Amino acid sequence: MHVKKGDKVIVIAGKEKGKTSTVSQVLREENRVVLEGLNKMKKHIKSKKAGEKGGIVEISMPIHASNVKLVDKKVKTEKKPKTKKVAKNS
Repeated sequence: MHVKKGDKVIVIAGKEKGKTSTVSQVLREENRVVLEGLNKMKKHIKSKKAGEKGGIVEISMPIHASNVKLVDKKVKTEKKPKTKKVAKNS
């Protein structure tokens, strides 16, 4: 995975395209990330006991990791992840 928790990223595809946020959670098995304040969904909560209240809560839903790109903290530009080149065996 090219991003980790706390990284600053920009969304490059989808309805939130062009917006910048930080990664709050990484779901490695599903190859998805949860971003703070983006991709919100309303969830209806039912009251479980007589004293508790139900209601509507907004939660952030995961976005596929291929739809986000790392942003450089110093220059505020998009950044490609570093990869190592491996020499071919002759």
